[in-house]
Amino acid sequence: MKKLIFLALTVLIAFCLPAAGCKNSKIDSVDREDLFTLDIGPMDDQIALYQVEGDRGIKRTGFTMRDGLFYISDGNSGKIVRYNSYGNLLFMIYNEETNPLPISLKANISGGEQATRWAYTYPLSQPGWIAVDARKHIFAEDKLPPQMHRHDSDNRALLDGIILHFDQDGRFIDYIGREGIGGSPFPRIVGLSTSVRDELAVICRIPDGWDVYWYNSSGMLLYLVKISTGAIPAIPDWPEALAVIDSIAAAPDARQIYLKVDYSHYTYDESTNTRTGSEPVNSVIWTLNVEDGVYSSFVEIPLYELAASGRAASVKVFYSLLGVMRTGKALFYFPVETGYAILFIDTHSREQRRGNIAFTNEELQYNDFFLSNEGILCAMLADNYRIKFVWWQTDKLIEKAE
Repeated sequence: MKKLIFLALTVLIAFCLPAAGCKNSKIDSVDREDLFTLDIGPMDDQIALYQVEGDRGIKRTGFTMRDGLFYISDGNSGKIVRYNSYGNLLFMIYNEETNPLPISLKANISGGEQATRWAYTYPLSQPGWIAVDARKHIFAEDKLPPQMHRHDSDNRALLDGIILHFDQDGRFIDYIGREGIGGSPFPRIVGLSTSVRDELAVICRIPDGWDVYWYNSSGMLLYLVKISTGAIPAIPDWPEALAVIDSIAAAPDARQIYLKVDYSHYTYDESTNTRTGSEPVNSVIWTLNVEDGVYSSFVEIPLYELAASGRAASVKVFYSLLGVMRTGKALFYFPVETGYAILFIDTHSREQRRGNIAFTNEELQYNDFFLSNEGILCAMLADNYRIKFVWWQTDKLIEKAE
């Protein structure tokens, strides 16, 4: 299959863009369901998020949810595990040099052997980002040993990551590099996701921008999208505004990329004409078509307003992109005292819905989110000793706006 490699360099969009009005701003509280809890530690039914004594690990812990199953990549211990929503450990891929022999799982079963819960060994180093496709195949970031690192002098980037591909039972298939199966290592990976076609998107950060690699279900490179920090689209009403990409996400049901871009302008002291800082102007989600490199549309994201409290006036700040789901829907969040304020926007209809998700103070110590293709928001929350897995039926909130 032919590769299409292009550079996204559009600065001003030359076509007519629809108005970005939003029709619904009602605020709803979203019900939370606590699913299961794991202890922090090195055993097979634990996650080594950080040391029990409280020393935070320096390696990433990633997780994803697919069809009610939770997949966790434990970078501190070198293992990948799968749980059902009741907290039952189903299988594990583990590095036998950094993990004890599993107690509750049957290790390295043969082809004809039957087991309800099993484990396979693989020399995982630092598994991080993780994604699962409709086949339940697992794609996990891992790091190469230092002697295998490379340096990209053109982009001034360290190349040290690969994507490991496992089947639905946890057996290793192959690894994916930049050029596809067996390719050269990636620069810093900041996102990993699969689509309804079982295609894989790998989002990488380099000093001058982002590289998005797009593969088919077999690991063949289809597209490479290069996005330069100096070529972020300007918005018509503020062509001189300072543009910063907050995050990039791949669509789960189309060959499209969503760019969350924040625009601000400098503020000045009128008496001295010296710059005093900057303030938000606007926030936008751009839709970039992977196949032809065209920015097809954008939608404005309202700023979150912090109520006046000891100040002369309220302050407007940017939401952050939490995730994207099917049919062009996106979810945003901003931290508040009791948890997070969330905002759902349909990038096609411009419908929006606001909500709140609540946390206790202890749960705010560590939290990581994942938004499923269907719009279910999952979180991994932790204190010093335990990790709690919860979800919110934010898809119900979305249905109210439709």
